[in-house]
Amino acid sequence: MRVLYATSECAPWIKTGGLGDVAAALPAALHAQGVDARVLMPAYRNVLGAANATREIATLALSPPWPAARLRAATLPSGVAAFLIECPSLFDREGGPYQDAHDSDYGDNDLRFAFLSRVAAWLSMAGSPLVWRPDVLHCNDWQTGLAPAYLAAADVARAATVMTIHNLAFQGSFAGNRCTALGLPSEFFAIDGVEFYGQTSFLKAGVVYADALSTVSPTYAREIQRPTLGFGFEGLLAQRADVLTGILNGIDLDIWNPASDPSIAVRYDTDTLSRKAGNKAALQRALGLEPIPDAVLLGVVSRLTWQKGADLLAELVPRLADTHAQFAIVGRGSAEVEARLAALARATPSRVSVALRFDEALAHLVEAGADAFLMPSRYEPCGLNQMYSQRYGTPPVARATGGLVDSITDATPQALARGAASGFLFGDATLDAFEAAVRRMLGAHAQPTTWNSIQRAAMARDFGWEKSAADHVRMYERAIDRRQSG
Repeated sequence: MRVLYATSECAPWIKTGGLGDVAAALPAALHAQGVDARVLMPAYRNVLGAANATREIATLALSPPWPAARLRAATLPSGVAAFLIECPSLFDREGGPYQDAHDSDYGDNDLRFAFLSRVAAWLSMAGSPLVWRPDVLHCNDWQTGLAPAYLAAADVARAATVMTIHNLAFQGSFAGNRCTALGLPSEFFAIDGVEFYGQTSFLKAGVVYADALSTVSPTYAREIQRPTLGFGFEGLLAQRADVLTGILNGIDLDIWNPASDPSIAVRYDTDTLSRKAGNKAALQRALGLEPIPDAVLLGVVSRLTWQKGADLLAELVPRLADTHAQFAIVGRGSAEVEARLAALARATPSRVSVALRFDEALAHLVEAGADAFLMPSRYEPCGLNQMYSQRYGTPPVARATGGLVDSITDATPQALARGAASGFLFGDATLDAFEAAVRRMLGAHAQPTTWNSIQRAAMARDFGWEKSAADHVRMYERAIDRRQSG
């Protein structure tokens, strides 16, 4: 089976969030199962610098509004083949993939990612400039959402299409009817097409025109069919429920492995779990926290936003003043939440440390050095940090939503009795519920035998990509059958 995995980012070349990690890991896991999976992505300036030994394999000469471009071949560190779209006018910029150096969205993001979608479609149909042609085009988030629409508009043999929703809140909506300007038939701007409340929605295009839909956890697949988390798409997704699959993401077990992680101070596994304390001491030193071995160190690595419940985190810190809890917080987000957390760190520097940056090495040390990990997300399509935390024997305290429900076994009396508890879940997205779960965790931590059991159960969980890759293969097969029979 041949799969073209179209994405706007892919670690380690370019990453702003979980999509970058998934785009690196899933194609590699598919490759291990015999799938010829190849990644297609823009050749941003940083990507061209990171991808060694690229070579030009095709000239992309599409008619206006598309600029001239070239397709370059490269190889990801995993060994997976990659196609890079070299188009300096759209992608050779000093900022990130979506925003400039001042954190403002590029004004031509519609054209930039319509071009990514258009190239993905071109490579997936008769007339492609490449001999290699996929059986399945796998699109990811709004940045590649127009690709199924371009294929639907083309009256030629083409690949089956899969659209994965990593986070429904980001929909790629642009003002007015952009269909003809972006090379789509004008009739596609309709309620049963790409039109969404008077705008052109790239994500809706993918949801409407793809042969199969997926999202990143079974629970999130159900949640997005209801108004609370459907963000206006719930009716459409409910209509397409027969082709919607929730597949839990995995993590790279080689990169996230406390027994071999080069970013942590002391390596350990389930047989040497006592060594974990060395990472706690190292994390306390690195962040300027008081080196108290008995303090319960609570870690956070997150975007500091409303979705992630960062405001609840800022309110929780003073609520736990009567405990010996310390906080190690790493991330960036809303200016208001950043300011609140920074003020708490200034007021109690021995107890609270806030690193307002994204720091991969520090993130690994937080996972290894914290006693527990906090994830009070209001919604979480999948989440990866709760998997990293369990892998490192750092039980998560998380809201019962999305992939958090699917990957954490709550420390109920029943789960504790059978040795399956791996973390702590709470229901309502309120400060009281969050605090209650943290205090429940603190109670368990005060009982060494119970805590050790939770740590070991967490570390025993298998969050590798093998099962997810197999589920994806089955979804691809269904999409191919649907395309051939339709």
